[in-house]
Amino acid sequence: MNPKYVLLGVLYFVQGIPYGLQSGLLPIYFRTVGLSLTKISLTKMLFVPWTLKVLWAPLVDQYFTKKAWLVLSLWGLVLACLACSTMTPETQFLPVASALLFMNFFASLQDVAVDGVAVWLLGKDEVGYGNTVQVVAYKLGSMMAGGGLLTFLHLLGWGPLFWSLAAVYLLAILYTWRSDLRLQCPLQESQARSPTLHPWRILQELLRVPGTPWTAGFVLIYKLGEQGATSMFPLFLLDRDFSAQKLGFWNGVVALVFSIAGSSLGGHLISRQRRPLALLKVLLVLRICGLLFQTLLTALYKDKASVFEVAAILSICTQHFIAGVVTTLTFSIMMHCTQKADENIQATHYSFLATLEVLGKLLFSTLVGSLVDRLGFTASFCVFLCLSFSSVLYMLQTSPAGS
Repeated sequence: MNPKYVLLGVLYFVQGIPYGLQSGLLPIYFRTVGLSLTKISLTKMLFVPWTLKVLWAPLVDQYFTKKAWLVLSLWGLVLACLACSTMTPETQFLPVASALLFMNFFASLQDVAVDGVAVWLLGKDEVGYGNTVQVVAYKLGSMMAGGGLLTFLHLLGWGPLFWSLAAVYLLAILYTWRSDLRLQCPLQESQARSPTLHPWRILQELLRVPGTPWTAGFVLIYKLGEQGATSMFPLFLLDRDFSAQKLGFWNGVVALVFSIAGSSLGGHLISRQRRPLALLKVLLVLRICGLLFQTLLTALYKDKASVFEVAAILSICTQHFIAGVVTTLTFSIMMHCTQKADENIQATHYSFLATLEVLGKLLFSTLVGSLVDRLGFTASFCVFLCLSFSSVLYMLQTSPAGS
């Protein structure tokens, strides 16, 4: 195993924990205690640090070493987990939300540092497999913290759950501290320039990188319809007598196995495919077909009918598999674009693209629960279906010149 991939795998695994915890475990938990879909969707606002990480990315690029930023952010995650372990979410919702907000801040800070390391370490022929490691490790961390912990939450309890997560972060700190894989190398003097934190000047530098405008537009919209379906279909099933434990297993574990398989296939394809954009168009069309199937299920689903239950599980697994391939291809396109930037802005450039990717998902996810509360599941899924066409139309009507 390439030591680059091992290091990136460890860092992206622990980075996926907060997302899995808050997207896989908390929505199901809050629904079981009676919160509305509107309130559950509003908890997506806890991810707001991910949309702001481009603000502190220049600090990571221009000051100290990547190892220093990684260790600092991981210690912050340890403290956030220990704080959560002392609280009870049913009676201390706002304090728990505040601790989770800080967890997302430190996770986003870690993300900037590890993305900078990845762009720096990976050669052009390693980007496909490197992004497979990135996506798969992130999803494994998400699966462990989401579906895995949801399945055993009734055995562990709230406090021990967060003690366990703190222990995982401590092990990651130890591994990172012992690693010498260019983490403590400052920017090469031949490429270093006077540090600048002027926002407009930084933005101009980012947009001058070839292919950036097109890539930025695509990552902003490519997940809209998929994100709505991914977040609402499990809650649709929960309202149709699926238990939280069953959802934790099928949607939080099995479906993520399919997602990881799709991500692995995506990394293999990007390493061999000379025209990844053509492949991406085909996959986006297949994703629309899968979403159409889920839309029909919301209209025809009958409680306690085994054929519909099997169809629902099949649709979840298929959707996650296609999403895994699409995500890896998209992240590889983003990294290829970032590698064209000067070394002293690469972490900021990749964070800029990744922020737009998160922003596209977060803004819609925040509103999607309210949309379902007002329109119902079937009508809302028709909206998701229409939004999924936008990424295909974007690729057909705009040119990725220079990307």
